[in-house]
Amino acid sequence: MLHEWQHVHIVVIGDVMLDRYVWGQVDRISPEAPVPVVLAQNTTETLGGAGNVAANASALGAQVTLIGACGRDANKVRVEELLAEQGIDSKLIALESMPTISKTRVMAGRQQCLRIDQEDRIKLSSEQEAFVLNLALDTLTPRTVCILSDYGKGLLSPYLCRALINQAHRASCPVLIDPKGKDWSKYQGADCITPNSLEFQQYAGLASNAKEDLFIRTAQKECSRLRLACLLITRGAQGMLLLGQDFHPTAIPTQAKEVFDVSGAGDTVIAGVGLGLGAGMDWEQAARLANTAAGIVVGKVGTQPVWAHELEQALNQEFGPHPKIVSWESLAREVISWQQAGSTVVFTNGCFDLMHHGHIRLLQQAATLGNRLVVGLNSDGSVRRLKGPSRPILTHTDRATVLAALECVDRVVIFDQDTPKELLQKIRPDILVKGGDYREDEVVGRDIVHQAGGRGEIIPIVDNVSTSDLIQSILRQNGLKCS
Repeated sequence: MLHEWQHVHIVVIGDVMLDRYVWGQVDRISPEAPVPVVLAQNTTETLGGAGNVAANASALGAQVTLIGACGRDANKVRVEELLAEQGIDSKLIALESMPTISKTRVMAGRQQCLRIDQEDRIKLSSEQEAFVLNLALDTLTPRTVCILSDYGKGLLSPYLCRALINQAHRASCPVLIDPKGKDWSKYQGADCITPNSLEFQQYAGLASNAKEDLFIRTAQKECSRLRLACLLITRGAQGMLLLGQDFHPTAIPTQAKEVFDVSGAGDTVIAGVGLGLGAGMDWEQAARLANTAAGIVVGKVGTQPVWAHELEQALNQEFGPHPKIVSWESLAREVISWQQAGSTVVFTNGCFDLMHHGHIRLLQQAATLGNRLVVGLNSDGSVRRLKGPSRPILTHTDRATVLAALECVDRVVIFDQDTPKELLQKIRPDILVKGGDYREDEVVGRDIVHQAGGRGEIIPIVDNVSTSDLIQSILRQNGLKCS
């Protein structure tokens, strides 16, 4: 899949924003007013609006061009830096009449306390609109997917929308639109519109409790009236509804396992549909791809993209018999993503050959120290070098599958070295955990974790039990000699 996605070219045109997150803790109420006091710990910045659509498309492996408008200020410089970091080709118009649109969210853990917006409506002159059209003309080819990301900030005027749709179709490019507002006539003739339920209900004048058959009939009518190939409506916990002039309505159930933050989910959906279409999928296949991507992104905190390895893993569990079993590269990217979102990553390692209650207690206690627990597992070759030729009893695939089945374990990663030192240098967790049979100065990799600002933890062993004792007990019970 990855090699197919890398050949997809997506052009995103729309309202570009800078999303800033101030992460902190709340432990008291202000004496000046009944509001929480947030002790700020760090600040992160990501691409928002059309920038987030572009970031998602790029993270999924596509080649991406972003066209939009910003102010002539420091935030524009930061937006361009973020775009460059993600390999996105940016074509941004700098306007003196407005600041770069930004949204600053103050977060206490995973809870948003406050949002501060800085924006003015974008107003393009006829010459500037012509410039945008020329920028689009230079990038649209028959192998390109065009996405119009409308956040209602003014860039995508009725004239520009219609002109871009016509221009894209002349270049044989499908046009996808994330809509805003109640006037959808400017989107007429696009290939697909991707509203959420509330956006569609407000546009179509439907009550929030409208019956399902009325909802579907209305959606089919609007799909025909707007001359769309299809309409993809995201419906939260109900998943998605795909309607088209050439096929029956299709309900696609949600893929989300846990929901922390739905902000940016619509950006992920439209990027996923664009990726699927560009890779040669039909509408239903592309919608299902986007649905899987949305199920991943709502499990993250803040505006974050879905990465290609995350989507591929969710689609076909490529890295092992269980989706929690991942490669080093996949894990390194996830750890960075978790840490940027304010999560504490805990790491422990071992052979875990014949799991017993001592292992379970260690893992459960380790999980309580942070938000994500990663288990490093010695490979079969590594175990043989450490324990002798008769070990392991179970293969690393079997051992990894057992570990991945535990609710307290978030990821399992296999290493072939005698120690996890190289792995720790790769992922740099926040907390390194070992059992009480180790002294702190005996824990391999503690220096790496300390240098990265983390710490080590020793968890006492409750019962004196080991896999070796368990194996010898089994042998004795079967009348076999212990070696």
